[in-house]
Amino acid sequence: MNTKALNQSKDFLLGVGLDILHRESTEWLDTLAFWKDETRFFADLLRKKDSREMEYGKMLSNLDKIHESLFDYLADDIISHEKLLARLEKGEKGIADVDYRDRHKNLKKRMQLFTRDFREFKKMVFGHVKKL
Repeated sequence: MNTKALNQSKDFLLGVGLDILHRESTEWLDTLAFWKDETRFFADLLRKKDSREMEYGKMLSNLDKIHESLFDYLADDIISHEKLLARLEKGEKGIADVDYRDRHKNLKKRMQLFTRDFREFKKMVFGHVKKL
């Protein structure tokens, strides 16, 4: 019997390993931290360039604050998700692998949506700065 083929089919049925999901979660946290730094850079840039179009600059600054809050909210959810993984790996009763995977899938969708929205935010900032 080929145990390697059996293990591969088992992995296929269960989905990717928890270590890969953990790695993906930590990458999300790194990405959020980087984007949070980028928004600080954008805020500084807008403060320096915002002498002519104050209203638009205020709007972008408010959007920057909203994004910063979303960074923290999403990061907190990812950290909570990672704590759930730790409890799952310890074999704590009442925690199912499938629940962790469902939460991971939902977080992945939120990260994809946030990524798209953040790209649009960056385009708006760059477009505004180019006009100045």
